Amino acid sequence: MLGRDSHPSDEDLLMELDGELPPGAAAPVRAHLDACWKCRARRQELAQSITDFIQSYQQEFEGHLPPAEGPRAMLKARLAQDVGDGAARWFPNWSKPAWAAALCIFGLAIAGGVATRAGWHGREPIARSGFSAPNPALTPGSTILLSRVALCAQANVKNKDVPAAVQRIVFREYGITRPEPRAYEVDYLVTPALGGSDDIRNLWPHSYSGQWNARVKDALEDRLRDLVCDGSLELEDAQREIAGDWIEAYKKYFHTDRPLPEHVGR
Repeated sequence: MLGRDSHPSDEDLLMELDGELPPGAAAPVRAHLDACWKCRARRQELAQSITDFIQSYQQEFEGHLPPAEGPRAMLKARLAQDVGDGAARWFPNWSKPAWAAALCIFGLAIAGGVATRAGWHGREPIARSGFSAPNPALTPGSTILLSRVALCAQANVKNKDVPAAVQRIVFREYGITRPEPRAYEVDYLVTPALGGSDDIRNLWPHSYSGQWNARVKDALEDRLRDLVCDGSLELEDAQREIAGDWIEAYKKYFHTDRPLPEHVGR
């Protein structure tokens, strides 16, 4: 349980990254993350460190690796053990024995994956074409605690810029290794204009091409905010609908089965 002035441990953040915290512990950790930018930055740093480590080996052994989830879980377990034993806090500065153990674990994962690649049970592969809707396992959506009055009093309703380092993590999570320039928007599933947070669980690569592209979703975001702020729609309902199935929400609130022409290329 988190105290008023305490922060989640690295082990808690690692478990929260993959949804492994018990329900009673997950809620206070996520509430703390919504309010504490330092812990959000630390969480992203841990995710980036793990991703960078795996990515470096994927590049070296490209075509001969199992999915990253197995080695990732092993490396996270090793980090959690080091944190519990009082080892160095920062993942990139592991001791030589810790790195050696991690490399051995990863080497065994590579060898086992080459021989029994079909036996890995990580996330299912995701098509690398344009994305019109997020993978809910990667992007369930995330919001901050904010009242309708406070939300609608905000003058700036544009999406915040997503840092380049976070964008790279999002693309990697979705299997996009070389995104074409201006082909995607790293989009907020629940836009900040509707109380969406800047958590990576609220981000996904939304294609600018195709019928249900990022510009179409922008039109829905504007419509939902207008409805919330004029009192026609509850904020929680708007958040739930855009996170659950934004395309169905668009059809519902624009009374159409396809994007309006003025929204497709606006």
